[in-house]
Amino acid sequence: MSTTSDTSGERVAILGAGKMGEALMSGLLRAGREPADLLFTERHDERTKLLEERYGVQGVGTAAAAELADTLLVAVKPQEMTALLDDLAPAVTPRNLVITIAAGIPTAFLEKRLAEGTPVVRVMSNTPVFVDQAMSAISAGAHATEEHLARTEALLRPVGKVIRVPETQLDAVTALSGSGPAYFFFLVEAMIDAGILLGLPRAVAAELIVQTAVGSAIMLRESGEHPVQLREAVTSPGGTTIAAIRELENHGVRAALLSALEAARDRSRELAAGQD
Repeated sequence: MSTTSDTSGERVAILGAGKMGEALMSGLLRAGREPADLLFTERHDERTKLLEERYGVQGVGTAAAAELADTLLVAVKPQEMTALLDDLAPAVTPRNLVITIAAGIPTAFLEKRLAEGTPVVRVMSNTPVFVDQAMSAISAGAHATEEHLARTEALLRPVGKVIRVPETQLDAVTALSGSGPAYFFFLVEAMIDAGILLGLPRAVAAELIVQTAVGSAIMLRESGEHPVQLREAVTSPGGTTIAAIRELENHGVRAALLSALEAARDRSRELAAGQD
């Protein structure tokens, strides 16, 4: 699964099998992991049974997960982190790699509550994990080594792309890509409404815009050209596109995006500060 780290035989426990936790578990199975090499924790018995039947992966308690698994992938919501760590701390040792995808919670918050020397890697991912197209940024905590980062990359690559960043940049990553899908969905929603305003049926407008978004994203990824170059290729002198671009600039869309991402970055910092 990875060219940089051999994860064969490594047992992974997903702590918190909500939407993101389930998506990661499903992605790991699609990538070839055996159900016996995975575990998960879930507070609700009915959902535990459902997931066991759906994936063939065993649901266990929090302490058992730490004892049975090498890697613990923490996928609970930020507000549930303290309670989880209270249950987890007595069972975790430095042999466990703890990977957290909880937004806004620094590695130091976990390190202070777990056994001294426990390696922690923090991840900011996003919802395209559901279609194996996530963008994940990872940062090492105080005790995480190159080997721990490589293992984290190996776990996440089956569900998208992975980059390494210093932890000081993760609030910016949260604003840009963690929350990023919502901005694109918001834009697509507005463009579909515009299509209806221009006289198109909703289904036609949606098909036009969604495929245009997909095609544009692929061009961005595969062409290697700067977005400005790609935009200029569509923008003929005196044409329809430049008329639309002028209106976007007149309404301050670029400035609004800059302000929006700053607000998201600042909110991420506030959430992190509120954990202690």
